[in-house]
Amino acid sequence: MEIKIRLSKEQDFRKLIELDHRVWSTETTPATIAWESVQEFAKRNPEGSQIVALVEGNVVGYLGYHPPTPLKTNQHVLELDIAVDEKFQGMGIGKQLLEKGKIAAKEKGIYKLSLRVLATNEGAIQFYKKCGFIEQGRLIHEFYIGGKYVDDILMYMLLDE
Repeated sequence: MEIKIRLSKEQDFRKLIELDHRVWSTETTPATIAWESVQEFAKRNPEGSQIVALVEGNVVGYLGYHPPTPLKTNQHVLELDIAVDEKFQGMGIGKQLLEKGKIAAKEKGIYKLSLRVLATNEGAIQFYKKCGFIEQGRLIHEFYIGGKYVDDILMYMLLDE
């Protein structure tokens, strides 16, 4: 199985929307992701703003990245979101996306990568730890999902270490 990793293109948008609708659930995100249109998606995720993984020409995963705030003093940090189709998890796709993201971030002078993950998403937490992310904090009972309080875990990785 050949996995191709590249920056997103406009032709990927419909497949990225479909992937978002499949991957993100109350187990993986505190709010439902439901794109109304390709135009809405494109406005929030312009071409080249995500790194995509393709298998046989089909989008099976992506890594999105953006500064966590608009503050000039915070531009050395990128916040990540990673999604891999459940059928393709465990095949190294997430790791390849993350490695490509780290290279791109270093080229842009980024010093720190950060992400947020629900405490109930144990598979993702283990994946991030295996890739070198460290828990830097926890927002206790930050969300109320499915009748229970869920912690939001903040994780990070420094790129120059």
